[in-house]
Amino acid sequence: MQTLKINFLTITLIVLSILNSCSGSRNKNGEEAKNEAPNIILLMGDDHGWDEVGYNGHPFAKTPVLDEMAASGMRFDRFYSGHSSCSPTRGSFMTGRHPYRYGTFWPGWSIRPEEITIGHLMKNAGYITAHFGKWHLGPVKKDSPTNPGAMGFDEYLSHDNFFDLNPVFSRNGGAPEEFEGESSEIIIDEAIEFIQKSNKNGKPFMAVVWFGSPHEPYSGLPGDLALYDNLPDSLNNIEVTLTSNETGKPVKRPLREVLRERYAEITAMDRAIGKLRNYLKENNMKENTLVWYCGDNGPPHSAARTGITLREDKGYVYEGGIRVPGVLEWPAVIKKPQINSNISVTSDIFPTLAEITNQSLPERPIDGISLFPFFKNPEKERTEPIYFWQFESGKVFDESLKKYIESSEPYIDPQLQEGTTPLVKMLDGKYTRTFRNFKYSTISENDFVGERAMLTNKYKLILEGNTPNDKGYELYDLQLDQGETKNLADELPELTEEMKNQLRKWQESVLNSLTEADYK
Repeated sequence: MQTLKINFLTITLIVLSILNSCSGSRNKNGEEAKNEAPNIILLMGDDHGWDEVGYNGHPFAKTPVLDEMAASGMRFDRFYSGHSSCSPTRGSFMTGRHPYRYGTFWPGWSIRPEEITIGHLMKNAGYITAHFGKWHLGPVKKDSPTNPGAMGFDEYLSHDNFFDLNPVFSRNGGAPEEFEGESSEIIIDEAIEFIQKSNKNGKPFMAVVWFGSPHEPYSGLPGDLALYDNLPDSLNNIEVTLTSNETGKPVKRPLREVLRERYAEITAMDRAIGKLRNYLKENNMKENTLVWYCGDNGPPHSAARTGITLREDKGYVYEGGIRVPGVLEWPAVIKKPQINSNISVTSDIFPTLAEITNQSLPERPIDGISLFPFFKNPEKERTEPIYFWQFESGKVFDESLKKYIESSEPYIDPQLQEGTTPLVKMLDGKYTRTFRNFKYSTISENDFVGERAMLTNKYKLILEGNTPNDKGYELYDLQLDQGETKNLADELPELTEEMKNQLRKWQESVLNSLTEADYK
C-alpha cells in the first residue's frame, strides 16, 4: 500500500509539472511564450560623443551596427552621462546615484565599498554577473575593496583605466596579463565566453562591457584606418594636443591624423558590438536579451571638431560634455523601432534594472528613475529632472576641494588605492593609476560651489558656467536651442529662481550623503 502511495504521488507531481510547463501563453505562431528573466548586456564607450555615430548624422564616423540598433530598437535622442568625465559617470551607472554622494569627484577617484551596485542588485535577482574592460572606480587588484568582485561581480577581466591595442587586463584580481589584438574584440570575446558558461548553468546573466575606445591615445587596425584615408585635407591645418603612444606624454599632432585613428577605434568598437549581436542571434538569445549602449561623457577637446556642433566638450556640463549616444534593443519588449525624446541619464540604469527584475531599491537617495515604463510607451513624458554637478572646469580641483584633500582622512588605505594595470598615458611620473577618496564630516556654504545644472525636458539651468548673466545664471530652452546660445535667465526670472532653489535642495541631499549618512 505504501508503494502505491509513493507511486501515485510521484505520478501526480510529474503530471503537475507537465501541465505547468504547458501553461504559458503562446505567441502568434503558436509557439510557447515563456516569461523568463531577460539576459542583460550593458555596453559603454569611453569618451564617445553624442554626434559620433552615423545615425546622428556624423559626416565621417562609420557605425553600421549602432545605426542598426538605433533603427530597430529604442533610440534615446537625449541621453546623458551622469558627469562630464569617466569615473564619476561610471559610479552613476553602477549605483543610480550622483557620484558626489560617495566622493567620486573626478577621474581616478574611487567609489566607496558601502555602495550598492547593479552587480549586487542583479546577483540578488538570481543573475550571474561579470565585468569586462575599463573599471576606473578603484584598482582591480584582488585586495582592493572596490574591485569589480567586491562590488558585486562574479567574475571580471578588467583594467584600472583605459586601454588600446594589445591591452593588459587583470582576471579576477590576478597579476596583469597582456592580450594580443584589438581591445574591443578581446573583451567582447570574453563576454561571449561568459555567456556560454552562464547558459550551461541555466541562469540569466548580466554582462557589463566597458570599452577602452575611443579614448586617446588612439590605435587603429590597418583596415579600419583605411576607411578614413579620405578625411578632408583642411584638417591638417589644425594641431591638437593628446598623449603620445611612444612616450605617454603630451604631443601635438595634425587633427586629420588624430581623427583618422579615433574614428578607426569607433568603427572597431562598433564591429565588436556586431559580433556580440550576431552571437545572440545565432544562438536564439536575441529575443529576450536587453542590450544597452551609451557613452560615458563627451569627446575630448582634441576631437570635438566635426559632426553636429554641441557646445563645449568633455569636462563641461554644457551639451557637448554630457550628451552621449544611447541605444537599446530588447525585441521581446521593444517590438518596433522607437525614438525616445525624453531626457535620460546613466543614473537611470540602476532603477530600470531593479524594476525589470522586481527588485526593491536600496533605502538611500537614488537620483535616477526607471525607464522601463518608457519602453512600452515612448510617448510618456518624463517629469523628474536630472541634476549635474562638478567642480570648476579648466582646473583639476577648486580651492574647496584642495582644502578637503589636505585636511581629510583617506576613506580607504592608500596602499589599497594603488593601481597595477599599466597604460600608455603617463601621470604623476608613472604608467599606473593611484585612486583616492576621503572622509567628509561637516558641510559648509563653501561646499556648494562648482559648475552645476538642472535639466528638465525643456529647460536647462546652469550655475557658475561660462556665460552667466549678472546674477551668475544661465537658462536655455533646449528644445529650441540645443546649441545653448541664448541665455533666457533674465527673460524668465521666476522659472530661473524656482529651478535654482530645486538645485540647491538637491545639493544639500548630495552633501548629506557625502558625510556617510546613507550608510548608517
